[in-house]
Amino acid sequence: MLYRSLLRPLLFRLPPETAHELALKTLALAPNLSKQFFGKRTDYDFGQLRRFGLSFSNPVGLAAGFDKDGVVLNELAALGFSFIEAGTVTYQAQPGNERPRLFRLPADKALINRAGFNNQGAAAFAHRVTQSSANRNYILGVSIGKSRSAAPDQAIDDYTRSFEIVYPVADYIAVNVSSPNTPGLRNLQRPDQLESLLQTLQQRSAELQKQTTRAQPMPLLVKLSPDLTPAELGEVVAVVQRTFVAGIIAANTTTERADLRTPPDRVQGFGAGGLSGRPLCERANRMIADLYQLTGGKIPLVGVGGIFTAEDAWERICAGASLVQLYTGFIYQGPDVAAEINEGLLRIMSREGVSSIDEVIGTRAAAVASR
Repeated sequence: MLYRSLLRPLLFRLPPETAHELALKTLALAPNLSKQFFGKRTDYDFGQLRRFGLSFSNPVGLAAGFDKDGVVLNELAALGFSFIEAGTVTYQAQPGNERPRLFRLPADKALINRAGFNNQGAAAFAHRVTQSSANRNYILGVSIGKSRSAAPDQAIDDYTRSFEIVYPVADYIAVNVSSPNTPGLRNLQRPDQLESLLQTLQQRSAELQKQTTRAQPMPLLVKLSPDLTPAELGEVVAVVQRTFVAGIIAANTTTERADLRTPPDRVQGFGAGGLSGRPLCERANRMIADLYQLTGGKIPLVGVGGIFTAEDAWERICAGASLVQLYTGFIYQGPDVAAEINEGLLRIMSREGVSSIDEVIGTRAAAVASR
């Protein structure tokens, strides 16, 4: 409440990326701030949440994009997120697109970004995490993407190099082939290219496992675009099944601009980029429901896009998500949001007479998919 009534109005007076950087620097310089002022209980009783070989303390995570370089992972986890997806990191350090590249649409509770995978590179990320992750009590996912300098025919090699570097520090690795802000990246969702990429990473994963003490294969997830057609989605799911991918993250940002409350001329003035937040909610719900039906509920789905409340998270879970992630909801709702959603989910479970999230996953998939 303090955030929404006092801090958010102040932060929203700053350019979006400036406010983002200020938040990261504040947490980094005052590492106990999140726990002292916003830290919440983390011992929520959701039963056993076992997903792609990992145990999660609650179903709420932070999506990739907020902490690209792994600067404040522990501080973010103290806010009640059971897992943090860092990145997207690339093999080569890169500045990303020119600023301004992040825009708020408050009337829509949305963001437009065209950051372009700005990050310090996979090696710097892995080094930082190694130095700061002792006694880690959260699941760390690492999102990897293609370096802008890598030509299309070098994409698989570029992803593989990032994969090798972050492998020792990650609990799972997410393959981002769906950002609209790196030229040509979404072409990697084409079945032949995606299959080659995922097969190569799975093979390298098996080789690395033999060289380490990792007890189980590295869970490999793939993050998909909400702009895929139903036919394209079906083709991608077939690839995911053939390559034994551990999970699917749905969805990334959309290039669509339909049905926004923000005036069209203002939206047009922001330019290109991916739209996230509340306008993506219904589309992301349907995509999760479609994926649940296409996979027969046999592949864990991570639902992201437009989740702001416990009710949003509950609907995404009933549509088929095993876990949920926030990004824009975190920006608008503030540091209490993970705790609010977890506590709200427990109240909904009590109301519905269920003792485990697993009891309701996908129970409304058919109804949501048909909307």
